[in-house]
Amino acid sequence: MPQAFLSLVHENPSLSFLFVNDGSTDSTLQILGSIRDGNPGQVDVLDLETNRGKAEAVRRGILDACDGPFDYVGYWDADLATPLDAIADFCEVLETRQVDAVLGSRVRLLGRRIKRRPLRHYLGRVFATFASMLLGMHIYDTQCGAKIFRNSTALRIVFGTPFKVRWTFDVEMLARFPLALECSSAEASANWVEFPLQEWRDIKGSKVGMTDYLNALAEFGTMLFYLRTPARKAYKRYLEGWRGRPADSRI
Repeated sequence: MPQAFLSLVHENPSLSFLFVNDGSTDSTLQILGSIRDGNPGQVDVLDLETNRGKAEAVRRGILDACDGPFDYVGYWDADLATPLDAIADFCEVLETRQVDAVLGSRVRLLGRRIKRRPLRHYLGRVFATFASMLLGMHIYDTQCGAKIFRNSTALRIVFGTPFKVRWTFDVEMLARFPLALECSSAEASANWVEFPLQEWRDIKGSKVGMTDYLNALAEFGTMLFYLRTPARKAYKRYLEGWRGRPADSRI
């Protein structure tokens, strides 16, 4: 798998990878270091000393990438459930359609290779229905781990403060954009594209189970509190706390 990342950056000098080590105690950091050593100009590693979970790892990685001279930044599951060659497809959509975000979507269409366990698929559809209602957006798949955004101040605000939830942080992340842009959900999402993936597969050893879906439903209550009650104003002030950070001259 490390060779897949190195091969791609060798083929595309405009592409860079930032790997986030979330306080692992095994050999993960050494493996990531070996990938970086294979092409230090296009590969870097962010080492978090303590394990904080995927939400915080993604958040910290996005913020670090936003500080770089990149037009687009995003996150991608390192297990390559979504193949790396889809990155070029996402960037082409960003460039040709001049949108602000391309979100991977695992749609089981004829001619596409979306391999997902039936139970996970149907539970995912129930989750997606609740997520769409909460967000007020016609979105099919919030949880796909392949997303690329245009580098912007709004993106910095969205990722500038820790998420209130862990498992469903993608939903909270999308819900932050209307607050950051000071517009409606429909207006914020009008400049996004969901991209039906050509290929996606469940990776053996995935830890997502029924308990995770129950936890996700519980987290919906947390997001409802912050997004659909008077606490929304306090939550917006929480996001705006980002503005106290030093500005980056490249944004």
